[in-house]
Amino acid sequence: MFKGTFYVPQAKNEVVLSYAPGSPERALLKQTIEKMRSEQIEIPMYIGGKEVRTGNLVPITSPHDHKHILGYFHRGDASHVRMAIDAALAAKAKWIALPWEARAAIFLKAASLLSGPYRMKINAATMLCQSKTAHQAEIDSACELADFLRFNVQFMTEIYNSQPDSAPNEWNRIEYRPLEGFVFALTPFNFTAIAGNLPSSPAIMGNVVVWKPSNTQIYSAKVIMDIFREAGVPDGVINLMFVSGPVAGKEIFTHRDFAGIHYTGSTEVFHEMWKMIGDNIKTYKSYPRIVGETGGKDFVMVHNSAVPAQVATALVRGAFEYQGQKCSAASRAYIPASLWPAIKQEMLDDLNEIKMGPVEDFSNFMGAVIDESSFDKLSQYIERAKADSSCEIVFGGKCDKSKGYFIQPTVIKANNPMYETMQEELFGPVLTLHVYEDEKFEETLDILDKTSIYALTGSIFAQDRAVVDYVMKRLANAAGNFYINDKPTGAVVNQQPFGGARGSGTNDKAGSSLNLIRWTSPRSIKENFVTPTDYKYPFLREE
Repeated sequence: MFKGTFYVPQAKNEVVLSYAPGSPERALLKQTIEKMRSEQIEIPMYIGGKEVRTGNLVPITSPHDHKHILGYFHRGDASHVRMAIDAALAAKAKWIALPWEARAAIFLKAASLLSGPYRMKINAATMLCQSKTAHQAEIDSACELADFLRFNVQFMTEIYNSQPDSAPNEWNRIEYRPLEGFVFALTPFNFTAIAGNLPSSPAIMGNVVVWKPSNTQIYSAKVIMDIFREAGVPDGVINLMFVSGPVAGKEIFTHRDFAGIHYTGSTEVFHEMWKMIGDNIKTYKSYPRIVGETGGKDFVMVHNSAVPAQVATALVRGAFEYQGQKCSAASRAYIPASLWPAIKQEMLDDLNEIKMGPVEDFSNFMGAVIDESSFDKLSQYIERAKADSSCEIVFGGKCDKSKGYFIQPTVIKANNPMYETMQEELFGPVLTLHVYEDEKFEETLDILDKTSIYALTGSIFAQDRAVVDYVMKRLANAAGNFYINDKPTGAVVNQQPFGGARGSGTNDKAGSSLNLIRWTSPRSIKENFVTPTDYKYPFLREE
């Protein structure tokens, strides 16, 4: 076989298209949306390269138009989980044997397909089934997923190039093997990029994967699978199945060849899975890798040296872009009393301009929340705040699910900094803020750090650099991604590796080599070129 030292193309972040009026991409995206809305598709599972249909059809609807059916997916059962595991394990030997540069080429091709011929389709699917605006879909499903694929290939080569030193007459090397078994990828609804990254990053490192997406993301997951198949991912390497979480968990977490889980979702589910893995620990060939990014109750801390307009913009964008359905969304804020009147007015000016409605209308800043369950939970929190004398609804508070699951951007001012919406993850367009007396800045930092179990993202707004430095140190463990004079959302692959600790996950930093190395099982190899033939060391010789 011919050999060579190969270098992959230098990864660069995908350029974000504007979709401004008159732009070619705007016209093309609108055409794609119209075409996809006019069709009803049927989505099978993809197991071992085969399309698997069960006849148990579940409708897929748009959150902002829940009476409109986009298509149906075939729901599976426990037998399909076992089928997916068997298909993955059957594909493992050939996938491992494939040269690393072949794996690199497959996923680089997937990135090119995604950012090229599939760009409008993946954006339209994300808009229609997850109610994202054109901008939010573009930065997520087209750009971030392409970034994950390209940079992960680059990270793979950087990991492989990380080698130990060798003493004279020896050669030391490290072999980065895939895990022994299969990886389970359990992906959320809110980011198409995450849905594509969680199964593909272990696969890039030579692993085989069983993938279960959120039911409310299956429409765009199908497009991702189409891209993987066209790019040349071999049959069985990534298996896409549609089953309930408990059904998947029972089969996967009791299987001897379970090697790891790549997860993004709720903290509660992560706790349950971790316990199941612990209960079955003697079953497995190896200790499974548990990689999870879970909840967040992300903060914005404001010092009285901050600029009100900057704070207001960060809060509006950070809390209400994509209806607050980001793990990193600005969910709680602490504002000094001296700045509150100015910040409040700036926010009200912006919020009164914001339009909410179907994302097919590009003038809308917000769409709908993902489903009825989310709508009902959020509306209950809002109603309780309305009835609580310690709270003030500064803006919003209206909820309407007659046509779509629309929650008006809502700002709650809580006199009690430990009020429930200051502590609990809501995952919706609800921002709760506490106005503190300026002289209680130190005390408020303590409250902020103790209020929530989470530590995902957070930001400090201050023009006083000494304050910025102090807060960074004081809140060192309060956020895995920390922002200075910026909103706590919008992490970019290879620029701000993403992940948090405490109740927010294992902090394995998606968008960096730190995540990729978790899907390897390194083997150290020492080769001795001059092998000893006498057991005696020099110190044993006679004087």
